[in-house]
Amino acid sequence: MALSHDAPLGESTSPSTATRAAQSAPAAPSDTVPKASAGLVLTLAFAQFGAYLAVLTPVMVTLALRVSQIVPEADRGAALGQVLSVGALLAMLGNPVFGALSDRTTSRFGRRRPWLVGGMTAGLAGLLVVALGGSVPVLMTGWAVAQLGINATLAALTSCIPDLIPPQQQARVSGVIGVTTSMAMIGGSVLAQVFSGSMALAFLVPGAIGLAAVVCLAVVIEDRPARAGAFAPYSVKEFLRSFWVNPRRHPDFAWNFAGRFLVFTGASCVTSYQVYFLMDRLGYDDTAVTGKVLVGTLAMVVAIVVGSLLGGQLSDRSGRRKPYVLGSSMVMAVSLAMIASTQNFGMYVAALVVFGFGEGLYLSVDMALAAAVLPNPEESAKDMGVLNIGNALPQSLVPIVAPAFLAIGGGGNYGALFLFGAVAAVLGALAVQFIRSVK
Repeated sequence: MALSHDAPLGESTSPSTATRAAQSAPAAPSDTVPKASAGLVLTLAFAQFGAYLAVLTPVMVTLALRVSQIVPEADRGAALGQVLSVGALLAMLGNPVFGALSDRTTSRFGRRRPWLVGGMTAGLAGLLVVALGGSVPVLMTGWAVAQLGINATLAALTSCIPDLIPPQQQARVSGVIGVTTSMAMIGGSVLAQVFSGSMALAFLVPGAIGLAAVVCLAVVIEDRPARAGAFAPYSVKEFLRSFWVNPRRHPDFAWNFAGRFLVFTGASCVTSYQVYFLMDRLGYDDTAVTGKVLVGTLAMVVAIVVGSLLGGQLSDRSGRRKPYVLGSSMVMAVSLAMIASTQNFGMYVAALVVFGFGEGLYLSVDMALAAAVLPNPEESAKDMGVLNIGNALPQSLVPIVAPAFLAIGGGGNYGALFLFGAVAAVLGALAVQFIRSVK
């Protein structure tokens, strides 16, 4: 699915050469980074796949099923919301903090490797607690540890785009990485189906694959440590600054954050509640729902791949980002409105195809747009961590507000929930149009 990228990415520069050049100076501008080789891009993509396989499989399928095993049917929506909210809140807090710590790390192993490998190891330990836990508080604890660990990995991993990929390749590489995230959704659905008889393996196998993937990246990159004294000590002030980029000084960064937050609010309505939507509105039981999630995910991911690769190519050729964000967000809004009115599985799959195409277009330019509005290239991990709050916060807020929408009209009002998501996606599209430094 990434074959169309092989020619532009397959330069003669080796992965180690590209990485070494990117790291040769502490504040080297991104336009001096040589073109990334196919090997480096594929290794980045595999690490992204593994990390998101570990975190998306529970979010999409297995956490809902685990909660359903523990609590009565009437309470499962609220219980799932509690578990997801606590985990997402800690992910939101942890990502920029771990990013700032990664920027400052002076370990002889480099400033990214310790967080890539250490974070995923902690994430796997948290998934083990979730797999074996027998109560909602234990699930919350395990999921909190998993989210913190995996987000430590993601904070270091996300910084690799501005660190190692030159601007002229960023949309295409974002498209490739967007595809791998989508492939993680398929992989997670497949693993949930394969290990439906063993909940422990359904959690642990994705985590183990994630750990193996980031170890591969840690081996390939020639990571440099931060310069001693290059940053202020990580004090309480620096901790608070980990969550803040001045919107007056950097308005484009602020508008991109707002757009991300709103678009991912719409997307979170689908990822967080699709299992219960299929069970409550369409009538599938615990045994059948994993297969239906897999079919829907396959259809959606094919559309994501098409949208992501097409959007990356067109955006890089035109040099424009905002029109693709506008169009993709509007397509996602239309798809959410379609899901709101869905009454059978065929209509649901059709809506997911539309959603996937819009999400693919969005993913193909989102990372390139984010890299273009970073205030300080030397603090790329911290600033990308702040932007990632826009991804993580909706995962915390949507489960909190969803019960209010579901309760409209007596309960089970998924139409209201998905229409709320559609409105959020439209507002996100409009927010990005206020960015001035990017076309």
